[in-house]
Amino acid sequence: MSLRLQSVSKISNGETHIYPTNLELQKGTMNVLLGPTSSGKTSLMRLMAGLDRPDTGKIFWDGADVTKKRVQDRDIAMVYQQFVNYPSMTVYDNIASPLKIQKKSSSEIDAKVKEMAELLQLTSVIDRKPNEISGGQQQRCAMARALAKDVGLVLMDEPLANLDYKLREELRFEIPRLFEASGSIFVYATTEPEEALLLGGNTATLWNGQVTQYGPAMDVYRDPLDETTARVYSDPPMNFVSVRKDGAGVHFPDGQLTRLNEDLASLSDGEYRAGFRAHHLEMSDNQSGSIEFEAELVVTELTGSDTYIHVDVMDERWIGLMPGLQTFEVGQALKICLDPQNFFYFDKDRKLVASPNRKPEESGI
Repeated sequence: MSLRLQSVSKISNGETHIYPTNLELQKGTMNVLLGPTSSGKTSLMRLMAGLDRPDTGKIFWDGADVTKKRVQDRDIAMVYQQFVNYPSMTVYDNIASPLKIQKKSSSEIDAKVKEMAELLQLTSVIDRKPNEISGGQQQRCAMARALAKDVGLVLMDEPLANLDYKLREELRFEIPRLFEASGSIFVYATTEPEEALLLGGNTATLWNGQVTQYGPAMDVYRDPLDETTARVYSDPPMNFVSVRKDGAGVHFPDGQLTRLNEDLASLSDGEYRAGFRAHHLEMSDNQSGSIEFEAELVVTELTGSDTYIHVDVMDERWIGLMPGLQTFEVGQALKICLDPQNFFYFDKDRKLVASPNRKPEESGI
C-alpha cells in the first residue's frame, strides 16, 4: 500500500499553491508536513484526499491512478483543525457513524467506539451531544470518528492546535502508537518543528508551495539540504551570518577569525552563510574555542521556564534561547558567544555544504 504524487501541482486564480511535487508515502508510516502558515500543507492534503484535483500530474494509490476518483470513493479519513461533528448525535453515535456505513456488526462497533473514547478521554461524555461538551472534547470526538474507520490513509491537518497543552502533549505521544497499530499511512500537518520531531517518522518540509526536503525526521533536522529547510525545521528559525573562508580560517564581518577543524578545512575558499540554532547562542563564559560577539538587546520573550532574546549583531538579527527567566533592558549591550563546532555552512546557492553532522566531502565539495 502506497500513496504516490507524480509531478502534482495546484494553481488557483493564477496563483500557484503547490509547485510540481513528487512524493511517495509507504504503508505504516507517519509522515509530517512541516511548514509555516500558507506554505501549502492544507493544499497538499486536499490533493491527497481528492477534495481538489491537481492542475498537473497524477496521484496513485497502491499503483492505481486515483487522480479523478471522488473523495468518497477513496480509502481515507481526514481530521481538520476546525472540528466537524454531527450536532444531533451523541459522542457515541458520532464515533460509530462511519462504522455503521461500513456495515460493521453491533459488537464490533461498540468495542471500537469504546476503545476510541477511552484513548481520547471521552468516556465520561460519551452519551452527550457536541453542544454539551467543551471545544477540546468536540475536537477529540472528530479525531475518534476518523481514527475508528481503520482506513488506509489518515490525514490530520493540525488536529491538536485547539487543544489544551496537557492533552496536546499526551496525544503527541499517543498518535504514533495509533498509526503503528493501524498500519495506515498517516499524514500530519503542523507548523511546529518540535511536534514533528516528537511524532517521528518522516518529515516533508514545505515553503511557499514547495517540498524542500523529505526523509526521516531526525535526518532532515540534523542535515537540512538548504537554508530554507534549515529555517523551517528550527524554532525559532535558524540564525545566519555571512562569513568568508580563507585557508584554515573563517572570517566574520566584525574582523574576528576562527580556525576550522580538520574536517571543515577542506572547504573551498570563498563566501558562505554560517547558520546556528537558537539554543547554541550563549552568554559569554570564556569557553575554550568559543567566539565572543558584541550584541544589543532588542526584545526578550519569557516562556515561563526559558527566555528568548532577540539581539542585533553585525547587521544581523539573532534569536537566542536562554535557560530560566532572564531580566535584560531593551538596548542593553550584551556579550554572547558561539561554538563554531555548531555551525552549518551554506554556499552562495543556499545549499548545505558542511555541518556538525556532514563533512565537506559528503557534499561533493
